[in-house]
Amino acid sequence: MKHVYPVRVYYEDTDMGGVVYHANYLKFIERARSDWVRKLGNDQNAMRDAGIVWVVRRIEADYLAAARFEDELVVETEMVSLSGARLTMSQLVRRGETEIFRAAVTAVCMNAQGKPVRLPAEIRALM
Repeated sequence: MKHVYPVRVYYEDTDMGGVVYHANYLKFIERARSDWVRKLGNDQNAMRDAGIVWVVRRIEADYLAAARFEDELVVETEMVSLSGARLTMSQLVRRGETEIFRAAVTAVCMNAQGKPVRLPAEIRALM
């Protein structure tokens, strides 16, 4: 199941050269992941209240082309694998058919003490 999240590039997203500043792609894909998890029915506030949070463990990123002010982008998020405490996703930022940025993201569930914990069964069922 692919989740699609729209992003418009604002002036604040760009650098002195008028292109999207490299770190902002991480913000774009974070927003898309949060929206995807929310739309699946996973209440991250309830998870946190239960002492479990998602933490990004690893991101492997490729910058493929430049995005500019006023571009309309989409972030596509797909689950690659789910096991124990780990969720791996593929995320792609596009402008039309042009691939702009690609990332492989691994997130893990952690408890309040910073230890990995198994993803609760009710949340696993949503994915």
